[in-house]
Amino acid sequence: MARQLRPSGTGSAGTGSSSVQEHAASGEAIRSRPPLSAADDVAQLQRLAEGEVAAVVPRELSKEAARQARIIGLDEFEGLFRTFRHSAWRLEARRRFASDEATDTYRQFIETGSVDWSVEDPYCELIRSQTAQGRRVERVRIVDQPPTTGQLYLLTNARRNSGLGEDIRNVRRVDADRLQLPAEDFWLFDSRLAAKLRFDDDDHLVDVELITESAEVARYSVIRDAAWRHAVPYEEFAAKLGDSG
Repeated sequence: MARQLRPSGTGSAGTGSSSVQEHAASGEAIRSRPPLSAADDVAQLQRLAEGEVAAVVPRELSKEAARQARIIGLDEFEGLFRTFRHSAWRLEARRRFASDEATDTYRQFIETGSVDWSVEDPYCELIRSQTAQGRRVERVRIVDQPPTTGQLYLLTNARRNSGLGEDIRNVRRVDADRLQLPAEDFWLFDSRLAAKLRFDDDDHLVDVELITESAEVARYSVIRDAAWRHAVPYEEFAAKLGDSG
């Protein structure tokens, strides 16, 4: 059935650069644009399927399709763990975190190989309260072969965090590469927004990019599903690591 379209003005604040029709039932917008017709230009296009045509789009319109992202500070990022409703899921791909190396627990791990973890700090209290309400907190850590010192430190940390109700799993980097998992750290909250952690060259967490655009969130959800399906519970991973060592 043909769409019932209605005029909806122009696409560039009334400049006439692109006329717009709107599908009343779905809210979809259909723009009319001049086709790219020069043979030399068309010949340079890649991945143009049979039946498709290329159109010339002003820069202002192309920005409308750009990822909806904004940078938030660490305080606002922390607030996401208080407001999520169902699930918080993380991929950790880094080999080290400068913030870990500045802690007393890290120094204890370097000196003794073990850590006397506190379970009463603010993070523990927050996660324990969320999981007690049935909300899921899950993460997959990518681990090198051999593991870095920071990765071994976090493997010991997994025991404490699991006691808070987190479900923590690991995947070897060779398998992560085979699965084409990205080399980035992010949290996915309620499968509706992604928080990409941004680090400086010295591995300090600087800020967080909050992403809500549906296509990008769907991409992160696919990454989550692939990583989770192939990751191993941390206890099993640690046992295998000990056997191979």
